[in-house]
Amino acid sequence: MAQAKKIALYMIIVFVLYTIITSPQRAAEMVQIGFEGISTAAQGVGEFMTQLIN
Repeated sequence: MAQAKKIALYMIIVFVLYTIITSPQRAAEMVQIGFEGISTAAQGVGEFMTQLIN
């Protein structure tokens, strides 16, 4: 089982590197979308906490 996890992790790393090397513009867009999603989620949590306090 541990070897399967290692192999899967290596495959994901190779895929990510391949994507970055072959299409850096698209990879940058995907990272930006990810950070925007994290930012939106953090803002939602902040608004929720603010509403709980009020």
